Amino acid sequence: MDLSILWYLVPSVIMFVCGVYGFITRKNMVAILISLELMLNSADLNFVIFNRFLFPGSMEGMVFTLFAIAIAAAETALAIAIIINIYRSIGSTEVTETNKLKH
Repeated sequence: MDLSILWYLVPSVIMFVCGVYGFITRKNMVAILISLELMLNSADLNFVIFNRFLFPGSMEGMVFTLFAIAIAAAETALAIAIIINIYRSIGSTEVTETNKLKH
C-alpha cells in the first residue's frame, strides 16, 4: 500500500470513529443525527480517496460521492422533520423520552 494514502485515510478513520462514539453515547436526537452525518461524510471521503489512488483517470468515486451526498441531504431533511414532530408531541428530543409516544 502506498504510504501517501495513509495521510488521507487517517482523518477519515478519525471522523468515522468520532461519529460512532457520538452515535453510541449521545441521547439527543439532533446530536445522533450529526454523528450519523459525520460517519456518512467519512465514507464519502473514502470513496474519493480510493478512486484517486486506485483509478486515477476515472470519476466513478466522485460521481458516487455526489449521489451519496444528495441522499444524505434528503435523509437529513426527513430526519429533522421527524425530530421536529417528536419535539412538538413530547417537548423533548431525548431518545429516552420517546416512550411517551406510546400513550
